[in-house]
Amino acid sequence: MAARRTTLFTAALAAVALALTACGGDSDDSSSSAVPPAASSAPSNLYSDAPVADVAAILPGSTMEKIKKRGKLIVAEALDAPLLSQQDPSNPSNVEGFDADLAKLLAIYILGKPSVQIVPPATETREALLANGTVDVVFNTYTITTDRAKQVDFAGPYFSSGLAVAVKTGNTAIKSVKDLDGKTVIVGANTPAVTEVPKQAPTAKVISFGTDPQAVQALTQGRGDAYVQDITLLASDAKANPAITVVGNPFTEEPYGIGLKHDDAQMKSFVNTWLKSIQDKGIWANVWKATLGTVVKSDPPTPPAIGSVPGS
Repeated sequence: MAARRTTLFTAALAAVALALTACGGDSDDSSSSAVPPAASSAPSNLYSDAPVADVAAILPGSTMEKIKKRGKLIVAEALDAPLLSQQDPSNPSNVEGFDADLAKLLAIYILGKPSVQIVPPATETREALLANGTVDVVFNTYTITTDRAKQVDFAGPYFSSGLAVAVKTGNTAIKSVKDLDGKTVIVGANTPAVTEVPKQAPTAKVISFGTDPQAVQALTQGRGDAYVQDITLLASDAKANPAITVVGNPFTEEPYGIGLKHDDAQMKSFVNTWLKSIQDKGIWANVWKATLGTVVKSDPPTPPAIGSVPGS
């Protein structure tokens, strides 16, 4: 499923190859981005309230100083992930969503403006893009693991994804996984929901479908009472199809981290300080409400504690 969220269009993959060829390991080269500088698409108050780092925090010789001198933050993020980072076909410079807006807020923290250029990654290229300096950071539903942490540094976690529940719009009987006992629950074949739903709702009847579109169709046709899948995929489904609604927050955990070059302790500390600041100021919650929260029927989740999972 994680591969599905990060699978790119063929053109985007070609653009990555072009970016790597054009810039080698020098991320100062403006040709290193496959996408024009991202436009500011979040509500204006998100940016007006955004913190900016003190001059003293931009340490001499640091990655932060390099970004500051360059005048833009180069980010690896998807272009085809609804509500996370999705490119507007009519305006390619406009990329919007939870990850996209957080990247712009980090740019403001460093530069004082949301100047971002995007290199769309494939799942298998994220480590290389950081290692060779093509990108400064990765915002790409990048699950923190101890194996990956041997190759990259992770700030955060900045978001905890996981399994959640979707229902047919108008269903008020199911508000979370706690209401699934005795119900018919749709799951994706070979997904964690197959084993997790019986643990959470022992008397639920579980039926599986091979693809996400098949599962969504079954839900809208009334062949099941609920559909359990990763919340980011459900949010994408709900964005595309108003006949379904996501209810409640995830009941399992898949921690997403901000990918950074390995062994860059200064940058990791700097990004974690920024993340804590936007959490404390309520900006993180406002970004969630403006993106994923537009299709998830719940209050904003509590951000995961920074450094709370192995590898972070």
